[in-house]
Amino acid sequence: MTDFFLGMADLHILLLPLLAGIGTALLAGPLGCFVVWQRMAYFGESLSHSALLGVALGLWLKLPPTLTVIGAGILLALLLAGLQQRSHFSSDTLLGILSHTLLAAGLVLLAALPDLRVDLDALLFGDLLAVSTSDVVMLSVLLAVLSVCLWRLWQPLIAITVHEELASAEGVNVPRVRTALMLMMALTVAVAMKVVGVLLMTSLLIIPAAIAQRYARSPEQMAWIASATGVLAVIGGLLLSWFANSPVGPSIVLLAGIFFLNAVVVHTMREHFSNSQPGTRV
Repeated sequence: MTDFFLGMADLHILLLPLLAGIGTALLAGPLGCFVVWQRMAYFGESLSHSALLGVALGLWLKLPPTLTVIGAGILLALLLAGLQQRSHFSSDTLLGILSHTLLAAGLVLLAALPDLRVDLDALLFGDLLAVSTSDVVMLSVLLAVLSVCLWRLWQPLIAITVHEELASAEGVNVPRVRTALMLMMALTVAVAMKVVGVLLMTSLLIIPAAIAQRYARSPEQMAWIASATGVLAVIGGLLLSWFANSPVGPSIVLLAGIFFLNAVVVHTMREHFSNSQPGTRV
């Protein structure tokens, strides 16, 4: 009991990680909705593969890994957008080629680096407790910029999600809007690397949005629910890591997965209860 109260007294140490995690969750919520709506989960996985190349480039060039991860994500998004317009291959095929090529390039580059001194566990699974004030400031700037971009592109993004051909007929530049979405996702994934790591960051986009889809009745409502769910997962994951000494990134993803399973069970029970009531069946 004494250890518990001592742990509670030291919770102020979690302030910066909490701010960074909440900012990432707020941004990942609405973007994750488009990932779910447009079935872009594979693109998110491809971004995580490209992030490893970005990390390797950062170590090789002695640059901040966040900047090179952003560059690698933007490279993937631009390559995919360009190939989609000039190739007859499907998006899944192109993503499979690009993601594994970039992943292989990152692994080869990491193996070629002499005297590699880096905490690979932190890169792969996140190191939110090591977040600094400069990280939070950079995250805040990115959150503000991407929030403005998302607000301006919200309606065009909804339009191409509902019906791409109709949106194009109404004057929406579909390739440009889709490329902008992929670039925003690349920036978000680069920021989320600090929170949950390269291997787990796609889950922060997908799981809260999938939960929100169960309850939302409008796109805007789904975005808010997804952001709130992500924030709860971040807070719970940080507390679990603090008191149970578990890794932060996996703890956040684990709680998000538990929230998803709970949402599925509750939704199934409600449907079963509704169908079992007299007079509910047509």
